[in-house]
Amino acid sequence: MSGPGRSDRRGISLPELFRRFPDDAAAEAWFIKLRWPNGIACHYCGSTPVLEGAKHKTMPYRCRTKGCRKRFSVRTGTVMESSKLSFQVWAIAIYLMTTNLKGISSMKLHRELDITQRSAWFLAHRLRKTWKDDGAPFPFAGPVEVDETFVGGKAKNMHAADRHLVGPDGRGNKVTVAGVRDRETGKVRAAVVPDTNAGTLQAFVTHCAAPDAIVYSDGEPAYGALEHHEAVNHGVGEYVRGQVSINGMESFWSMLKRGYIGVFHRMSPEHLHRYVQEFEGRHNARGLDTADQMAEMVRGAEGERLRYEDLIAHQHGHEARAI
Repeated sequence: MSGPGRSDRRGISLPELFRRFPDDAAAEAWFIKLRWPNGIACHYCGSTPVLEGAKHKTMPYRCRTKGCRKRFSVRTGTVMESSKLSFQVWAIAIYLMTTNLKGISSMKLHRELDITQRSAWFLAHRLRKTWKDDGAPFPFAGPVEVDETFVGGKAKNMHAADRHLVGPDGRGNKVTVAGVRDRETGKVRAAVVPDTNAGTLQAFVTHCAAPDAIVYSDGEPAYGALEHHEAVNHGVGEYVRGQVSINGMESFWSMLKRGYIGVFHRMSPEHLHRYVQEFEGRHNARGLDTADQMAEMVRGAEGERLRYEDLIAHQHGHEARAI
């Protein structure tokens, strides 16, 4: 049985999800198995002689190695560190963020997981940090499609007092996101960039693509100096010329914008890079079975940490609740 979804990959239905994680103990065992497939090892020194079942409320393991002897748990050194949410909640959240292709809002997570909206917002941002390099060959061998998009509210929806911030091109209140898509693998690399200057965009492309990669773009002049470069001119209605197009990259932007408009409604500039990381990671893992996608997120959680005070350091409290 292939499960729900695409025929070439196995999905997980909700009944199966709850059979896998019927309680907190089952979810914790899943996290432990993925983090330490060869047996529990000390987070601090890597030693395998570990005392299990230690009499401690939150740290059930203790290193037996002389000179270390530190307590730890499967949460230690991951995005789950210091979290009071249950392992079952974390596992279900991973499933929801994996399977909702346009993303899932903190309000929806709050209702589905029966936790506060603030906890759901914090949980989602921590999980966004787990989408990392997927192991695909990088830099991309090409051909690659390159493009940029602009994320932010429209001038007509802004308060009248703020409309002067919008430049003559209508982008003054928007943030630029650049992207490169590899034609061979379908993988994407996307990132927030400070501007659309030639130096900025060319540096991003040369970081993501091999020196001899063929580069396809639209008529944006910033890409003109790149080697092995061809462009289509959208200004005169040209979108495909032989092999030259950026339709794949624009499809990725379309998914990001659908998430922006239909799910999140707003992405704060100071957090936009994590939303972009989420959409990139989910796109690049789309060919995997759902169980494997979830497992990759758990593996990506190790070595990551995001504190709530750091998350809100550069914003007002009402902005956190708005997303």
